Amino acid sequence: MGALPEDTRRGQPARRRAARRMVWLSGTVLAGALGAIASEDVTMPVTLTSSAFTEGAAIPSTYTCEGRDVSPPLAWTDPPAGTKGFALIGDDPDAPGQTWVHWVLYNLPPSARRLPEAVSPEQELPDGARQGRTDFGRIGYGGPCPPSGTHRYFFKLYALDAMLSLPPGATKSQLEAAMKGHVLAEAQLMGTYRRQGR
Repeated sequence: MGALPEDTRRGQPARRRAARRMVWLSGTVLAGALGAIASEDVTMPVTLTSSAFTEGAAIPSTYTCEGRDVSPPLAWTDPPAGTKGFALIGDDPDAPGQTWVHWVLYNLPPSARRLPEAVSPEQELPDGARQGRTDFGRIGYGGPCPPSGTHRYFFKLYALDAMLSLPPGATKSQLEAAMKGHVLAEAQLMGTYRRQGR
């Protein structure tokens, strides 16, 4: 095969350099994108359920002021790696004037995957979990008791990367402040309730 023309030989190194530069730039952009993804706070999903009611359904009266007024059974899926404990808040955003707090619970151990029905209204539970003060002015769960109409009740579970130094009897706002920057994942279950004749 004959020798390439002089202008073709001169163009080959330039094209090779351009190709190498394009590969380097592509790798740099890809590495930057992967680094940005890795640096984001990725919240892994956790699912919260109850054997007593499904998402958006009516809460049985057993768990309200018109029944035994005990807490419903709750269960959740595995949390992200690094979970050191759980916290739970139950509240009613449809209450007149303010969101009414029905349950404050924290420092559930990382091995916990459920809460049984009728959690005892003690400041500290046998597994070390602590309960806070609700808007009823007492420790432990207080069930739905809407003055009128149908209200929504949210049970919100938080997987945390640390156990909290809060003493028993903390309020919802104190718990939220203590959890700030420690939430790895969260889940929510909502049920409704309307009192008879209201």
